[in-house]
Amino acid sequence: MRYLLDTHVLLWSRASPERLSAEVVALLRSTENTLYVSMATLWECAIKVCIGKLVVPEGFFRIVANDYEILDIELAHLEATLQLPLLHRDPFDRLLVAQARLGGLTLVTRDRNVIRYQVPVVEA
Repeated sequence: MRYLLDTHVLLWSRASPERLSAEVVALLRSTENTLYVSMATLWECAIKVCIGKLVVPEGFFRIVANDYEILDIELAHLEATLQLPLLHRDPFDRLLVAQARLGGLTLVTRDRNVIRYQVPVVEA
């Protein structure tokens, strides 16, 4: 299976995996799965670090790039966000939904707003 991790799932998987469901911990550990992290997620983390809302360890972005498949932001992803209903206004979440849809990925999240979109989800 191919999974796209929401930002909080990525952060919890690194710092506090006990916050994740047993199902999600298992899928993260399975070598049969391909795990994707969006460049949008890394950008969101960088913004939060800059404004003091998040602390990450030295080399965090390189570690993530080594441990996961990085999903670049493409023009088609941006265009797909325009087709999404305005269920909420978080641009990063909307981009993840668009990427999951276009890429045939299952989104791993606990965000109720994201779950409302018509995209395959595993609840974290």
